[in-house]
Amino acid sequence: MLPTEGHQAKFLGRVGAELDMEAGRKAARLAALNVLAVARQHLGSLDKVTQIVRLGVSVATSGDVRDQPKVADAASELLQDVFGKEKSPCRLVYGVASLPLGAPVELEIIFEVVEDASRQE
Repeated sequence: MLPTEGHQAKFLGRVGAELDMEAGRKAARLAALNVLAVARQHLGSLDKVTQIVRLGVSVATSGDVRDQPKVADAASELLQDVFGKEKSPCRLVYGVASLPLGAPVELEIIFEVVEDASRQE
């Protein structure tokens, strides 16, 4: 998932070059919001999510930027706010040269879900 609004990237560029850390964090948060919107639309309710299995965060950076985890933290924090710390995933964070649409961040999230949310304990 990319940090898009409509069908266009809301943020363009690489963290440490065209964008600062705060813009990268905002991009990661927007991408996480987009994931939640798609999951909710597909599942009907986020209550069906029993666990976040994995969060993969790719951050487009310039040269020697080493703060990719700080950018990824914005997505992790939003997911914890929505689902609680007990459903927190394992997390992979990568620094990459570029991403689709020129976006600074791309998320990959794997959710564990239950078909019938009333069966959750």
